[in-house]
Amino acid sequence: MQTVRQIDDLRKALDAFRSEGARLAFVPTMGALHDGHMALVEAAKRAGTRVIVSIFVNPIQFGPNEDLAKYPRREQADSRMLTNAGVDLLWMPSAEAMYPEGFATSVRVSGISDLLDGAHRPGHFDGVATVVTKLFHQVRPDVALFGEKDWQQLQVIRRLVADLDMGIEILGVPTQREDDGLALSSRNAYLMPEDRARAVALPRALGAAAKAIAEGGDPEAALAQARDTLTAAGFEVDYVTLADAESLGAPLEGKPMRLLAAARIGGTRLIDNIPVL
Repeated sequence: MQTVRQIDDLRKALDAFRSEGARLAFVPTMGALHDGHMALVEAAKRAGTRVIVSIFVNPIQFGPNEDLAKYPRREQADSRMLTNAGVDLLWMPSAEAMYPEGFATSVRVSGISDLLDGAHRPGHFDGVATVVTKLFHQVRPDVALFGEKDWQQLQVIRRLVADLDMGIEILGVPTQREDDGLALSSRNAYLMPEDRARAVALPRALGAAAKAIAEGGDPEAALAQARDTLTAAGFEVDYVTLADAESLGAPLEGKPMRLLAAARIGGTRLIDNIPVL
């Protein structure tokens, strides 16, 4: 696996791939890799002939009271995982390389960025949209893969790519979970053992609500029960909501729906979502 840290080296490596007619599959990450990321890599290997992964902890998507400083960084371990997985190139720029002095551009996806996590984390999706736009211009992939655990992020990126005519295929990869159902996340490492044991209430509450709604139950009652379950387990709930799967607005008859939640336990904010069938 090649590891590059400068944009000129990245361009040379990618030009070599393109000269051989490669289809480039790209997996953007912030590192602290786990089996969820590896599922993205495996899907990328099926979607392209060369796999590029980026590791960049993007400072502009963190709010002033969020966890940028303590966000886990495991460069050597991550590199070994990607090498063993058969990744062709690791793009690992510095913050100075991504945002040099005088950097003044921001990308905003209106509407869908303002709901749910966007309302609770102002500016977060502007930071996501800006860094993803820059990464896409740097790598120029044929296909890019994102986890469905970050469902709102996935929809923001799909809207971004469509609106800017980027011509990149965006693939969502199903959420990877622990044996007890908790969605894999780099932030799970923050959980103390007692909080980790209680965290399983999040997927279980969503599952129960989705089942009740699918069976014809009152959605508002199902959502209220999910919130009560999470509160009883020790969570501070930001939201539990039923939304149109694409726009994240109010559910529309005959269109796919998604049940989404965000809540904190022991100071760690967890998100999850599942389809309502």
